[in-house]
Amino acid sequence: MGLQGGWLIFAIACNFMLGSLMTLGIGLYAPCMIVVCLLGMNPKAAFPIMMGSCAFLMPVASARFVRERAFDVRAALGLLLGGIPAVLIAAFLVKSLPLTAVRWLVVVVVIYTAVTLLMAARRDQTMQLAAEAEAESVT
Repeated sequence: MGLQGGWLIFAIACNFMLGSLMTLGIGLYAPCMIVVCLLGMNPKAAFPIMMGSCAFLMPVASARFVRERAFDVRAALGLLLGGIPAVLIAAFLVKSLPLTAVRWLVVVVVIYTAVTLLMAARRDQTMQLAAEAEAESVT
């Protein structure tokens, strides 16, 4: 359930990197669970680690957006209202799932996220190349 010495420092460094990715829109739970499992810890430790990380990360990461009012209030309200039943579902349903099922669910989420990000990057690259080609044909 715990780490000591160099492995603890490594895990903290990994969690800092995962936290920075979270501010870019990539979730923290699945990557955190992967790191926890790869370090040989009990996978049940991933959820409290992730929740603690988010508790420290989110106020700091969101302060600038709140200060500059650079967020959609309706979207934030929707996430707030949707988060209440989501926590209840996680507390009662997901907690009772077998650990193997949770692991496979995490694998599916990670693969889906990776494919979605790669497709978005390819689409952006294609659009950029098309815009450059159009700019060259105009000149």
